[in-house]
This record gives sequence, structure tokens and C-alpha cells, in this order.
Amino acid sequence: MQTFSTLDLVIFIAYACLILFTGLFVSRTRRGADKDSQDYFLAGKSLSWWAIGASIIASNISAEQFIGMSGSGFAIGLGIASYEFIAAATLIVVAVFFLPIYLRSNIYTMPQFLEMRYDKRVKTIMAFFWLLVFIFVNLTSILYLGSLAINKIMGIDMFWSIVGLALFAGIYSIYGGLKAVALTDFIQVVFLIGGGLLTTYVALDYYSGGEGALAGFSQLLQQVPEKFDLILDKDDPNYIYLPGVGVILGGLWVSSLYYFGCNQYIIQRALAAKSLPEAQLGLVFAGLLKIILPLIVVIPGIVAFAMDAPIDKPDQAYPWLMHNFIPTGIKGIAFAALVAAVVSSLASMINSISTIFTMDIYKEYLAKAPSEKTLVRVGRLFGVLSLVVAVVIAPMLGNLDQAFQFIQEFTGFVSPGALCIFLMGFFWKRSNAEGAIAAAIGTFVFSLLMRVFLPEVSFIDRMGYVFLLCAATMFLLGWLKKPADASKAIIIDPALFRTTRLFKGLSILIMVILSTIYYIFW
Repeated sequence: MQTFSTLDLVIFIAYACLILFTGLFVSRTRRGADKDSQDYFLAGKSLSWWAIGASIIASNISAEQFIGMSGSGFAIGLGIASYEFIAAATLIVVAVFFLPIYLRSNIYTMPQFLEMRYDKRVKTIMAFFWLLVFIFVNLTSILYLGSLAINKIMGIDMFWSIVGLALFAGIYSIYGGLKAVALTDFIQVVFLIGGGLLTTYVALDYYSGGEGALAGFSQLLQQVPEKFDLILDKDDPNYIYLPGVGVILGGLWVSSLYYFGCNQYIIQRALAAKSLPEAQLGLVFAGLLKIILPLIVVIPGIVAFAMDAPIDKPDQAYPWLMHNFIPTGIKGIAFAALVAAVVSSLASMINSISTIFTMDIYKEYLAKAPSEKTLVRVGRLFGVLSLVVAVVIAPMLGNLDQAFQFIQEFTGFVSPGALCIFLMGFFWKRSNAEGAIAAAIGTFVFSLLMRVFLPEVSFIDRMGYVFLLCAATMFLLGWLKKPADASKAIIIDPALFRTTRLFKGLSILIMVILSTIYYIFW
């Protein structure tokens, strides 16, 4: 059994110091100057493609993937990687059809766009929905799963692990805003992908008896072939989580389009881009990185399964692997990768929570013409408050078996209606506020009714059905009510969706790689 050595500790402390120094350094302002809201919440609209793509991946990949998805890899197998593969294709769709509309609207937040397209009621309802989900589901689950890893690897008490992660992420993200988050995310991604690939290599090499990672992967294919089905059969006990072809043709697209196309937590990086082509290139860069991620977050779980890991629940697979088989020195790098994933996601989530509360709640209802300095201060204070709430709630998630599945299912109550509201708002001029409100409420009602009365339906399929029900509701109200205010409709010009040759080439590359993977592991 490997222990966390002095060398590992030195490597980890060096990583932590680098992140804190970089975050605080880029947060500096000129003497006598103050950040305004655009500087704090949108990085002064100065982000380049590499910062956008890296920040999207660093924000998206957290303990939810390292711990939760590895746990699902242990329990289910490669099939869980469809979340990453579909996301890679989704990012192309978002870059082409969503980003041009958002950037032309010159917005700070997703609720702000909903007010422009519908009315203030829709904005407020969705702002509160997102704040509740971000704080009580996403922020708390990231803290819990990160602390679980630290507890299993270093033996630090869960509560103090939660507090340590919260302080680490909060120090630079709350002070520095989006620019600090995005630029440190680039460093985090280097640790995340580099350290993650190194962990996978060592695990596969150990499994092969020192014959190398490729030999280890080949042995996995031979010894646990049931773990390498991307499309599960109906008789598979995990079919309820990944319902066969429905994964690539149905509800998972709803989840992915919502997450990457309508979610403040992700899309805020693109809103801060220098230009539309820069934002689009950032998303396709993130798509390429997405294809690599199953090597980092799924394969280790399958290795742990093949080694008959003596663990109590699947989410302990990745920590068990690191604690027992990753050698001194490499363990410090691997642990830094894991913490990088957690901290970058926490920092991004805190920033998005602060942005929505400040721009959509505080500025709208709690203050009259607040100064730019006040907006930044309120954003920082609410970031602190949301982090404190999450720290208190996070330990309560300890009874979960596969946390990744819990997070996906709970978020699935929101995503069908939210995606429907955006898509109908983009492409159907008769979409109105009443229909949007009905969809916002209906997504919870329809989801709950199906969960209670049709429990045999996978939550992935359920998201697809609920999306269709919400769309039908919006269509009905769109035709029954008088036409919506024409000035609020989105003007669709084909020229708006033109992309560069480089973007097209990279998008084709992504689709060819995905087609090949599904052909091999169908």
C-alpha cells in the first residue's frame, strides 16, 4: 500500500501555491481603480479561445466525474462515457446555433436573455431555479465528492476536507471574479488532464503486471468485456441508467444541450469572449478535450472492478486506486489533478451563482441604480454566503451510492423545461411568456409524475419525454394566446450561423472520432 509521502505533499503544496498566486495576481487592479461588473462577471470580455475551452472543461470536470463517473465506470462500464462523447458533439451544436444569438444579445446571464425574449417573470423564475440547483445540488455535491477523495487518500476528516476545498476555491474566485477563474482554469486543466492520464497509465500498467498501459487495456477488454459496451442491452441491470440507443438518440441530448447551451455555469465563459469566432473555437477545443476524458474518469473505475477492489460502494473506486497503487511522486501529481478538478469547478460555480444573484435578483429587486462598485461587492458577499450554505449541507450527501447518477437525475428535473424555453425562444416567434412559465413549472410536474407512476422509465428517456411535453405545452399556449410581442422575437439570419474553416475542420474531426468509437464499442 502506497502512502502520501513528503514528496507528494511538496508537489501538492507547490500546485496549490501556483494556483493561488496566479489567481490573486491576475485579479490585481490599477492603483486607485476598481473592477466594474463587466470586469468581475465577464472578465472584461477579453477571453481567448484557449482560455474559454480550458475553463469550460475545468468547470465541467470535477469530483463529480473523477469520483462519481469512475464509480459508475466501476458499476456500469464504458457506457457511462456517453455523457462525455455526446457532450463533444453537443458543444459543436451550441457553438453554431446558440452562441451567435447570445453574443448578439450582449447579455451577462441566461435569465437576462429570458427577460429580453419573454418577460421579467420568466427571468425571475429561472433565476431562482438556477440558484437553488447550483447551491443545493451542484455546489454541495462537488464539495462532498471532493472531500470523499481527500478523506480516502489522505485520511483527513470529511468536514475539514470540505472546509479546506471551500477556502481554497473561494479565496481567489470570490476576490478576482471570472478572469481569475478562467486563467487559473488553464493551469488546472494541465494538471487535470496530465495528472489524470498519468493515473490511468499507472493503473493499466500495474494491471498488466508492468507490461505497459496498452497491454493493460487489452487485458481489460479480454477479462471484463461486459464493461466495454457503449450501448447496453435491455437485460443489462444498468439499463435503467443508460437505456440503449436512447442514450445517443434521445434524452441525453436534452441534458447535454441544456448543460452546455443554457447553463450560466458553462456558457458564461463564452459570453466573456473577445469575439464570436473566438468563442466558437473555444467550444470546439473543449469538445476535443471531452473525447479524452473517459480515459481519465471511466477507465480507472473499470480497472478497479477488474481488480476486485474491496470497496463498500462504487464511488470509492478512484480513491482506492490512488491510495493503493499510485507510487510516490506520481501520487502528488495525481492528487493535484483531482483537487484541480474540484477547485476549478467550485470557483466557476461560485462565480456563476454570484453573477445570477447580483445581476438578476439584487440589481432588479433589491437596489435602485446600484454603483458598479456595489455590484461587485454584493457578488463577492453572495459568493461567500452560497459557499457557507454548501459547506453545511455537503456532509448530508454521505448516503449516496452512485453520486453521479443522483446529480444527473436531479438536474434532469430542470433541464427539459429550461432547454425547451430557450429553443422555442430562439426559433419560434409565437413563443410567449405564458408558455415559458408553463414549461418551467411543467418540467418539474411532468418529471415528478413520470418518476412516481412510471418508475420503470429511465431518467434519460424521461428527460426526452418531458421535453416533448413542455414543447407541446408551449406550442399550445403559443397558438391559443395572442401573438407574442414581435419586438421580442429572435431575428434569424442564416449569415448569423456562419463559421470559420478551422471550426468546420475541427468539428468534422470530432464527429469522425466519435463515429469510430461507437462503431468499435457498440
